[in-house]
Amino acid sequence: MAVTETDRLPAAVAAVERTIAAFDEACSRFRDDSELIAVGHSAGAPVPASALLRKALRAAVRAAELTDGDVDPTLGSALVALGYDQDFERVLAGGPRPAGRPLKLSSVPGWRAIRIDDQAGTVTVPAGVSLDLGATAKALAADDAARAAQAAAGGGVLVSLGGDLSTAGEPPAAGWRVRVTDDHSSGVDAPGQWIMLHSGGLATSSTVVRRWQAGGETVHHVLDPATGRPSGGGWRTVSVAAASCLDANIASTAAIVRGPRAIKWLESLGLPSRLVTDDGRVAHLAGWAPDGDDLPSHRPENLVA
Repeated sequence: MAVTETDRLPAAVAAVERTIAAFDEACSRFRDDSELIAVGHSAGAPVPASALLRKALRAAVRAAELTDGDVDPTLGSALVALGYDQDFERVLAGGPRPAGRPLKLSSVPGWRAIRIDDQAGTVTVPAGVSLDLGATAKALAADDAARAAQAAAGGGVLVSLGGDLSTAGEPPAAGWRVRVTDDHSSGVDAPGQWIMLHSGGLATSSTVVRRWQAGGETVHHVLDPATGRPSGGGWRTVSVAAASCLDANIASTAAIVRGPRAIKWLESLGLPSRLVTDDGRVAHLAGWAPDGDDLPSHRPENLVA
């Protein structure tokens, strides 16, 4: 993370750490004691859920609504079938995974199966449904963490959670200088682009980083809900800027799934975007300059159904 009030960095870091810990307890698919796992074990009965989990699930349902189901939180079982059944570092350390049992289309139940009751404080999903909030919870956590850090430290704040970036407060005069690549952990010499981010959020979805061997084939974690299989739309990486990191992540994930159809959709929304094809060709949309520079301003309402 980065702050403009450097003497307040410890307070900002503490606020971010508290936010991340709360999201992990509520939304992790890899903690036996998380609320999300309890929902999956409920056999279709309503389960008490914290305000944070309900908020995260509402964000996931909204993502599905905005993308006509191309971003779907009910893909947990499909990911498990592909071998993504534990923290990703452990998946890689375990070597090639056996082929999971192929999922039929009907095995992906769809986001409409989720019931969130704020009055009762409960969540209900059908028996056998496994939720995965990977497409939205981390971005939502980045937005919440940035706001919490800014409240604690004042000034301007930039928070990056695994490549999902969110800003709060007044940025530096020139903006936040950010390197955009296939992998957020790459060095500055990796293929990519420098941009200046002034507000809102930036998210990058990629099929390059989380890849593993399963059943003799290379698979990745961005699934197409229509098939329950890794998407093959032709984009290896999509970066999007929006009014929030959550909206940016919704758009970047959906673009990977939609393939060529994503271009017209992103342009219609006015979302500055950088798309990289499987063979490394780059497309820039909606004001994202090919040579890098300040990203154009984005309206708070620019991601709508």
